[in-house]
Amino acid sequence: MSKFDKLAQIGALATVAVLGAVAPAFADEAPKVDTGDAAWMLTSTALVLMMTIPGLALFYAGMVRKKNVLATMMQSFAIASLVTVLWMVVGYSLAFGEGNAYVGDFSRFFLAGMAWDTPFTLGSGDSAVAFTIPEPIFMMFQMTFAIITPALICGAFADRMKFSAMLWFVGLWSVLVYSPIAHWVWHPNGFLFALGALDFAGGTVVHINAGIAGLVAAIVLGKRKGYGTENFSPFNLVLAVIGASLLWVGWFGFNAGSAGAAGARAGMAMAVTQIAAAAAALAWMFAEWATRGKPSVLGVISGAIAGLVAITPAAGFVFPGGALAIGILAGIVCFWASTSLKKSLGYDDSLDVFGVHCMGGIVGALLTGVFAVGVLSASASTPDGYGGLLDGNGGQILLQFYGVVATLVYSGVGSYVLLKIVDLIVGLRVSEEAERDGLDLSLHGESVQ
Repeated sequence: MSKFDKLAQIGALATVAVLGAVAPAFADEAPKVDTGDAAWMLTSTALVLMMTIPGLALFYAGMVRKKNVLATMMQSFAIASLVTVLWMVVGYSLAFGEGNAYVGDFSRFFLAGMAWDTPFTLGSGDSAVAFTIPEPIFMMFQMTFAIITPALICGAFADRMKFSAMLWFVGLWSVLVYSPIAHWVWHPNGFLFALGALDFAGGTVVHINAGIAGLVAAIVLGKRKGYGTENFSPFNLVLAVIGASLLWVGWFGFNAGSAGAAGARAGMAMAVTQIAAAAAALAWMFAEWATRGKPSVLGVISGAIAGLVAITPAAGFVFPGGALAIGILAGIVCFWASTSLKKSLGYDDSLDVFGVHCMGGIVGALLTGVFAVGVLSASASTPDGYGGLLDGNGGQILLQFYGVVATLVYSGVGSYVLLKIVDLIVGLRVSEEAERDGLDLSLHGESVQ
């Protein structure tokens, strides 16, 4: 054997020895992030943030009077900033920390303990939910939901709340009301999750939650000066249409992103979102046309938002036929709630947050219990999935009703208490002079030229 042959043999033996030592390490290597799922969730996160800034900011600004346009947009932008910091510090931990059946814990205080480069699992045991994305992406995606929810509330008290009071209320509400309800519904330890109440993307957590809080705020603050006697026509419906359009597009991230992965369920969620929005827009338009003689621009965009709200809890659980029915019913019910019901009860919900979001969320949550299809939610822990009435599981409607009532009671009472506390600290409402001059000038020293 030549000198070179001996060297080759030694090299081969060394290679085998090294590979043998390394092989167990490869076998025990942590699971890899699915880059396709991660890319979709990053995109969805950006889409949902776009729903607040600029989507909701433009939608609301177009519907208030000219003297309050900048103040209305300022609310959305300031809330996006405030809730981001609060979510990072404590909100995410209270919502998605292990905790107990009612609230999380402080395990993610200041986002401590997150593995940034591996998939993560929410919860433990048979009910655990495994993701193929790293936790920071999930945290960011959920942050955008925490941002838009209190921003929605602002439409109910538009034109009359102090900016300082709004910051205090939203800050406290985000931590003490939003995070616990998110834990109930979306964490495997949450009591509504454990019961099997279905909310795919936020019918209870976002829309009913924000809608009832908005109604309470509108009642506590009282009516706008001149309400019912002065002209409160929208400043610029073009802005409102642009905002509604951004909301519609962003909602694909909201609903399809809630699948947590770029798969078949996300595709179905996207399809039913489009169908329900279109059906509700038409239903509201024709209802208004029949009762008032003309279809309005404000009506058709409000109808589209109502459909998007209603399909949110159902998006990952229903097929297109169910989405069509949900959209039609949401358009009709939300039109009635925002016109006849509002007039008969006499409350001043400036931009119909209760009529569209709370009532739309209730319609969607209850109808999820009718149209849910088990195969869409089947998993290792629930091989038959969660079907609704038409799938042979009539009891699901009762679970949905329970989730709706729990959210209404906790959010309604909690919002009332927080509003009273803030009123004691800084006062809730601007002066009559400031309201007459407009919030743009009186609160921010600026105006739309």
